[in-house]
Amino acid sequence: YRLARLAEQERVPLIIMLEGAGERTTNQLERSRSAGNDLQALADLSGKVPTVAVIMGPSAGHGALTAMLMDFIIMVEGASIFSAGPPLVAAATGEQVTKEELGGTYVHIHRSGVAHNIAPDDRAALALVRNYLSYMPLNAWQLPQRLKSADDGERRLDGILDLIPPGSRKAYDARILVNMVADSGSVLEIQPFFGGAIVTALARIGGRSTAIVANQPLVNSGAIDCDAANKAAHFLEIADTFHLPVAFFADNPGVMAGTDAERSGAIRCAARMYSAQRKVRSPKISVTVRKAYGFGSSVMAMNPFDHQTLSIAFPGATLGAMPAAGGGQASGADSDTQAALDAAETGGPWNSADTMGYDEVIDPRELRNVLLSALELSSGRESVI
Repeated sequence: YRLARLAEQERVPLIIMLEGAGERTTNQLERSRSAGNDLQALADLSGKVPTVAVIMGPSAGHGALTAMLMDFIIMVEGASIFSAGPPLVAAATGEQVTKEELGGTYVHIHRSGVAHNIAPDDRAALALVRNYLSYMPLNAWQLPQRLKSADDGERRLDGILDLIPPGSRKAYDARILVNMVADSGSVLEIQPFFGGAIVTALARIGGRSTAIVANQPLVNSGAIDCDAANKAAHFLEIADTFHLPVAFFADNPGVMAGTDAERSGAIRCAARMYSAQRKVRSPKISVTVRKAYGFGSSVMAMNPFDHQTLSIAFPGATLGAMPAAGGGQASGADSDTQAALDAAETGGPWNSADTMGYDEVIDPRELRNVLLSALELSSGRESVI
């Protein structure tokens, strides 16, 4: 409680390192003076300074709860976190389970998404803390530091045409695109093993800390499911809080459809992501790479009149409420109507740009240079933070 209040008072980041069994049962047998509530203090701290939790071993009960109130959670390989440990679980439910099965790294990094990133050991975890904080300002009243490097200037992305297939049904790895655009060696992916349909990464572009949200065509063709949307929503909330510009790379067929998606609440999760991007007041740059349909375009910030600094598309991008082929079939369109739908889809970015739906349709090889220009354009905001 004392440290959380001190972090708020001095406006500096808070790092907590956890390994403990939680509340002592015998505490209730002893009388102690009333003390401040650390969970309340951590909740009050949220949105004011960057906060990080490192789970270094078994962490149960109250300690586990403190981690859940932090912005960024790292687990060391072999650590575990749970509301109640195996002995309490056995006493309460009769279930016999190990610490790893209950709340180990695989459970929370790959399945639940409770923790964000994993580190092989304590030293690597602390290096990850320093790396994460290097993208952030000290507090919400400051801006991230701009870092000079040998690769912070303009360059063409000559390999991008080989990376991205022209046909929207062929996949590519969005991680490669993110690394192409960013300053060399500056990408830190957040939650790489969870919500794989969206890549969320911190990077530097021209030395500026930038949040990147990219659809991942390698996973369900980039269709946005509940896990991906929730991951992106939290990421966007942090980016907005600490004034990081956000670059969106849209390439999706929409929000995931089907019985599993409906039962998981995919549309509710997508609405949460939409609300998070709508509330972003730091600079937003929207890039339509190949396709974006229906609500899948909205959650990826494809609206130039929604505080976007720049809204651009690659030639050949396809847009609409839904894919023309499926939409025409669902509506029972005749051959002439279907042909018109197909033609409208093919001319998507040019038709939209003609009515200011995009600021520009660009040569993909100029993407980094266009992003640099957009970030420079947005630098006028810095004086009002």
